[in-house]
Amino acid sequence: MIGRKKGSSSLTQLELELMEVLWSMDGPSTVQQVQEALSPRNQLAYTTVQTVLNTLQKKGKVVRAEGEGRAFAYKPAISKESILRQAVRDLADRMFGGSSEELVMSLIQSREVDADRIAELSRKLVEEESSNG
Repeated sequence: MIGRKKGSSSLTQLELELMEVLWSMDGPSTVQQVQEALSPRNQLAYTTVQTVLNTLQKKGKVVRAEGEGRAFAYKPAISKESILRQAVRDLADRMFGGSSEELVMSLIQSREVDADRIAELSRKLVEEESSNG
């Protein structure tokens, strides 16, 4: 198993779940609000949510401000798209020697995505780039 470097900026599954909650919330959220939003999917203790949010703050993924009363409020400091790009880059670096082409070939060979779909997505990307250019 490949371990994560100490101080890594990549997110654990639990950190990603809390980020998903923060991205879905309208404005900064307290620990209690995040905990309540997680409840249907994942019962976590208040202190666990608080610890994970503090870790995310140290990683620079969330910012903390004064919230209601003495409680802190947290909001994302980074977009979901940025996290996704970073995760894909990390995967390509760790598993495919930094080659995004090998990552795509692996997806095709494992039948996770087919070559026709890749071609279709490439055409869409070219269309978007030309309309934004």
